[in-house]
Amino acid sequence: MEPITRCPSTLAEGYDTYSPAAIRYLFDGQSVSPFLDYMPIDDDSHSETQEEFLHNQEHISLSGVQPKYSMVIRGGKLVLTREGEQGHYILKPKLSDFRNRVHSPANEHLTMQIASQVFGIETAENGLCFFQGGEPAYIAKRFDVKPDGTKWRKEDFASLAGLSTENGGKNFKYGLLTYEECGDLIRKYLPAWRVEMLKLFDLVVFNFLICNGDAHLKNFSVLETESGDFRLAPAYDLINTKLHVDDGIFALEKGLLKADAERFMPMGFVRGTTFLEFGRRLGLPEKMIRRELDRFCASYSLLDKLIANSYLTEELKESYREMYLGRRDSYLKTGL
Repeated sequence: MEPITRCPSTLAEGYDTYSPAAIRYLFDGQSVSPFLDYMPIDDDSHSETQEEFLHNQEHISLSGVQPKYSMVIRGGKLVLTREGEQGHYILKPKLSDFRNRVHSPANEHLTMQIASQVFGIETAENGLCFFQGGEPAYIAKRFDVKPDGTKWRKEDFASLAGLSTENGGKNFKYGLLTYEECGDLIRKYLPAWRVEMLKLFDLVVFNFLICNGDAHLKNFSVLETESGDFRLAPAYDLINTKLHVDDGIFALEKGLLKADAERFMPMGFVRGTTFLEFGRRLGLPEKMIRRELDRFCASYSLLDKLIANSYLTEELKESYREMYLGRRDSYLKTGL
């Protein structure tokens, strides 16, 4: 592994460990090593490590097909939780399949940092850490766990819509709703729905822009507030899926709009005007929609810097940037 020269969380230059900002926001002021005391999970020469991770995966209550592991900070290190212990962090190693899988943690980390630093999208606090030997893993702070270990109530959009494998089949989180109908759920369940609707709009536009084809119903959630009502949860599981798989434009197979979609997607192409109509149907003012789309269509030196400072390979950095520019310049800007 090459020496660390930029923060594995913020990607700020000049750090050989987590920066002060990362220590503050990701680790609540605790100094934590970016190096794990574990070998990579698929290292067959260390069966004791594999057993420890497998046992942890058995009792972590998180949905999703990618292996995820529950962790806490102990003695300045990120370690797996013990039986019955509440985790405060989620560890995601490389994907179990797909191309460029060893780079999936760096991809997700970069995408989350672009969302928060460039576009102001609230995200789960996150960073990278490293197995022995240098292989990266993605780490995220759980936003549904309070400092005392109790939990805020959280519901994903599939649950809000009453959908499951029992009534919606195995494809329930992809095949039954549009993103417009996700807005209907926000309007129904969130008191400050007008504020939260803008957050949904920004997140859907961002996912399109960054080529995230896995923004399904379980990757949007609402979170309990201190007053006992609910708001849109911080964004999570943001990633450029096209670095790993040739997927569709949207995770939700029915797309953005409930009705008359063909009128706003001529020949199936998504354009800036498609998102204009999407924003209108969410109930956002025209001026606000155009302001947000202008933001996403602008150029940002910080975005280029984050890509350059990321832990992707040089080849994947270039692919990531080209995909983003293609979505922005050839599609999102069209018709605005």
